[in-house]
Amino acid sequence: MSKAAAQQRESRALTSFFGAEDIMVQQEGFQRNALLRNLLEHLADNHGLRNVDAYYNAVVRRENAMGTVLASGIAIPHARLEGLSQPYVAIATSEGGIAFEEGAPLTHLVFVVLIPRDQPGFYLQILRALSSIMRNKDAARTVSRLKTAGEVMRFFGRGDMVLPGYVCAADIMCDAPTVLRDSDSLKTAIDCFISKDLSEVPVVDGDGDMVGVVSARALMRVCLPEYLLWMDDLSAMVNFEPFAGVLRNEQNTWLSDILSGEYPAVQVGAPAISVAAELARRDASRCYVLNGGKLAGIIDLPVFLNKIFRE
Repeated sequence: MSKAAAQQRESRALTSFFGAEDIMVQQEGFQRNALLRNLLEHLADNHGLRNVDAYYNAVVRRENAMGTVLASGIAIPHARLEGLSQPYVAIATSEGGIAFEEGAPLTHLVFVVLIPRDQPGFYLQILRALSSIMRNKDAARTVSRLKTAGEVMRFFGRGDMVLPGYVCAADIMCDAPTVLRDSDSLKTAIDCFISKDLSEVPVVDGDGDMVGVVSARALMRVCLPEYLLWMDDLSAMVNFEPFAGVLRNEQNTWLSDILSGEYPAVQVGAPAISVAAELARRDASRCYVLNGGKLAGIIDLPVFLNKIFRE
């Protein structure tokens, strides 16, 4: 690995992107947009940034499209912008809480993040750095009670708040919404495909290790053996005769007999670029994320594209 590549992968402290002068404490009584405007103007004054209106419009537009309030009382409004040479971060605290998003919990800690457009994944790295306080539901309230920017700065200066050197699969995965067991029947899989509008479902064994996937496409291959696909005249089968055998045996056909053991997969700590490589290599629309042999999550192609190109 080159020296430049090694440096790029080194973790950076969260506080390397902001100073005490970028922190506004005890911001009470603000509406969301007014607070965002104040933070951005404050950030621009501190760092000589121009075009605050453009930054504000981009952040509000992004927030309206997809809110960034987390259950732990933290909001991370952000925008990816042309013309920035580096990321900029501003922070506001509010002990009383701000109604940042309708239906969401009050927000006590706000990070505004301006990201250069050509630095995909920075937002996800910020989330990783904040993960230690997001696990504690009271942490945002604790920070919001601090009286000075210096105290807040010291809180975030703790050694465990660092940005990882790269975005990994765990940063962009989602929970698998449906999982089947290899002891389930084909009927269970068909019911899943139909009732949950799925085309593919991961299959695990009794220990929770992933052993394969079962797909609607594979089901069609079971129903329509390859020799039928080469027949020009299927008029004798207008009543779906090839499906009759499957219907008669769907309760007694086990997924272990028809699942595919070939599927795109990466480990949780693998760089996100490995996900892209797996999806492209296998011409797939979903990649499975494993922790050892256990299924940890899934990454669907549209989610991957959104995280890298738009998030």
